[in-house]
Amino acid sequence: MAGQSCNREEPHLHLVGNKVESKSKRTCCSVNSGHDEGESLARARSGHTQSWTVLGMDCPSCAQKLEKALMSLKGVVSAKVMFATEKLIVHFESSNMVDKIEAKAMETGVRLAKNKSATKHVEQSFIRQNLSVIVIALMMLLSFLISQYFVAWGSIAFTLTTILGLLPIVKKALTLARSGTPFSIETLMSVAAIGALYLGATAEAGMVLLLFLIGERLEGYAAQRARSGVKALMDLVPEEATVIKKNGTKVKVSVASLVKGDVIEVAPGARLPADAQLLDIIASFDESALTGESVPVEHVPGDKIMAGSLVADKVVRLRIISAQGENAIDRILHLIEDAQSRKAPLERFLDTFSRWYTPAMIMLAALVIVIPPLFFAQLWSEWLYRGLTLLLIACPCALVISTPAAITSGLAAGARRGALIKGGAALEQLGHIKTVAFDKTGTLTQGQPMVTDLVCWKGEEQRLLRQAAAVEMGSLHPLAVAVVNAALDKGIEVKEAAFREALPGRGIQGTVEGELIQLYAANRLPSQITLSAVQQSEAIALEEQGKTLVIVLRDGVPIGMIAWRDNLREDAKGAILALKNMGINSVMLTGDNPRAAAAIAAEIDIDFQAGLLPADKVFAVEKANAKANVAMVGDGINDAPAMKTASIGIAMGGGTDVALETADAALTHNRLIELPAMIALSQATLRNIRQNITLALGLKAVFLVTTLLGFTGLWLAILADSGATALVTLNALRLLGFKAKQN
Repeated sequence: MAGQSCNREEPHLHLVGNKVESKSKRTCCSVNSGHDEGESLARARSGHTQSWTVLGMDCPSCAQKLEKALMSLKGVVSAKVMFATEKLIVHFESSNMVDKIEAKAMETGVRLAKNKSATKHVEQSFIRQNLSVIVIALMMLLSFLISQYFVAWGSIAFTLTTILGLLPIVKKALTLARSGTPFSIETLMSVAAIGALYLGATAEAGMVLLLFLIGERLEGYAAQRARSGVKALMDLVPEEATVIKKNGTKVKVSVASLVKGDVIEVAPGARLPADAQLLDIIASFDESALTGESVPVEHVPGDKIMAGSLVADKVVRLRIISAQGENAIDRILHLIEDAQSRKAPLERFLDTFSRWYTPAMIMLAALVIVIPPLFFAQLWSEWLYRGLTLLLIACPCALVISTPAAITSGLAAGARRGALIKGGAALEQLGHIKTVAFDKTGTLTQGQPMVTDLVCWKGEEQRLLRQAAAVEMGSLHPLAVAVVNAALDKGIEVKEAAFREALPGRGIQGTVEGELIQLYAANRLPSQITLSAVQQSEAIALEEQGKTLVIVLRDGVPIGMIAWRDNLREDAKGAILALKNMGINSVMLTGDNPRAAAAIAAEIDIDFQAGLLPADKVFAVEKANAKANVAMVGDGINDAPAMKTASIGIAMGGGTDVALETADAALTHNRLIELPAMIALSQATLRNIRQNITLALGLKAVFLVTTLLGFTGLWLAILADSGATALVTLNALRLLGFKAKQN
């Protein structure tokens, strides 16, 4: 079956001090990547593909303008701008298109750099970045001073200031018009300023220009703040790496030239340039930038280490296992880029609304200019002035940016907290969640079983544990590792049993000190072995506490039992309580037996359904979804179908790739307490959007009426427009400092 996958455990066993640790990594035998094969073929046929870093892109509308401009070039098959990561990807037919693409981008007011290092020489100081605004502001101040003493000369100074500042804006407006964006803010700005000069309102024309430039810089500031988290992530990958050749020589190379199989050397304090497999020695790595885990993680040879991880303690050698563009950081960046295509329904509505709103308002302004003079003998100059004012009032900038500004800030705020939300649609959907369904193992629990009880029916407890550990020694199963660790913690010397043999589906056995020691699952005992009534009651009592049991036999006689438990995450109870205080119901969906499920559910006060297969989880989610919006939280392949069925799927960051790809959001640091915060952030974002839309439309409605009545001039018009844009942007930026309420 296409896309069919399996869940295979590949544990890694190693000693930390006197303790064995097990790292279990799930891999997929055959996982459907989800990419459209037809799309890949189409891209292959297009001839050439190249990506650039986009510089000078202030807002999402700038990205749309650039896409339209590039698509107007003959030979460009497709152009996609990723606003969050400042990346442009263009598919084109001929290699000689590169210069044309870069030139066209320059015409729209942005610059393109072909790689990260190429952007360094264009990094500018605050003054250079805002030079145009500063120059126009100084010229306006000078013009104002001149006008106080020489009115005529002051008017000339204002006119020159306006023309100087307007030239690049008019040029950009013409370029955008030819590229398919005739009703841009640059066009409206140009018409209004030129009309003001025609009417002799030179000071107002200059002020309109200055306020417009300041508004643009505010948008740029907002965009830069919103993208700061993404940039920090991109900077985790170094630009160079030390490759060890087959003859043993070491060569510094560009990270872009690394391929699978290359062996690299990384010194302490340096970061990995790609996903890699550790060779030769045990070493510690700081993975906090990717997982939020502040304590360095120790890895053994053979372990996979993520790109961007920091080497903590020694020089290490690793083998590259990820292709270009496919390491852990790239995958996160791709998810962020894909988020742009998953716009919130409200955002899509506003995009559509703005397409007809601007032409309609231009038509209204034209009617305001023409009808009163023609039919009511009014002054042309007066109604031309009102029409120009109406143009600026009607500019949709504040309305269009109201939603993406809030969503971009919300996504950035979530990323800072370790919540990766894949786009505005997911962020909006989170705000409407009424029920959260949790998988148990690895989601509500730690996924790391520990020995909780050792019951000895015959002989000494220490002997029982020593012999059981000897049989389990060498096994990579997490339960076996837990038994060995329990023995080591008690200072017991463990020697591996002889003639060790797995009993598939039942347990394991081996010879220790000349005796046959067998460990059987409590419900898989051989038919000839019968527990006494007392022993059975003890086993049932432990199972009712949510524990997993094995019965230990010595030469065919039951001598005791060992109980494990996969403990709850420390923050699980707090997360469930926080959701309850928000009015959100919680339910646990698990394949475990009802006794274990009931015990876990009782500890955190949550409803549960037990003994579920993946199909049963899907049915349970469908049923709950029919009543209210449901979020499904899980970490394994078996959770993916239910996550896809839910209104929104949320993956634990340590889960399988399938779960992460299927999910609409992910908790990259595995802290459940951030789930209520993620939902609260979504609710705050929705409130922010409503505030922004009310602010934008409210101001426009008020000033539209005052303009028609003649109470509003160009100064107030541009203040209303730029002011609304600035207020909406600044309101959205408040989300960057979002802090969830403590329950």
